[in-house]
Amino acid sequence: PADEEDPANLASELYQDELDEGLADDLREELAAVERAEARLAAGTYGRSIESGKPIPDERLEARPTAERTAEEEAH
Repeated sequence: PADEEDPANLASELYQDELDEGLADDLREELAAVERAEARLAAGTYGRSIESGKPIPDERLEARPTAERTAEEEAH
């Protein structure tokens, strides 16, 4: 009742909703990155930059299996 309309409670709920939406966005992007990596695997292009075609070092792929570019390309 009265507590539900308290501005602090409403602000807290809004913050939690925004946090949840941000996490959901992050998970959607992560899933999309995995799907793109799977497509590259199926096409035989996994482990190569989508930008230059250069090989992505194994260490980078071990740390970030969904990497789409070399670390140098990603930095630019």
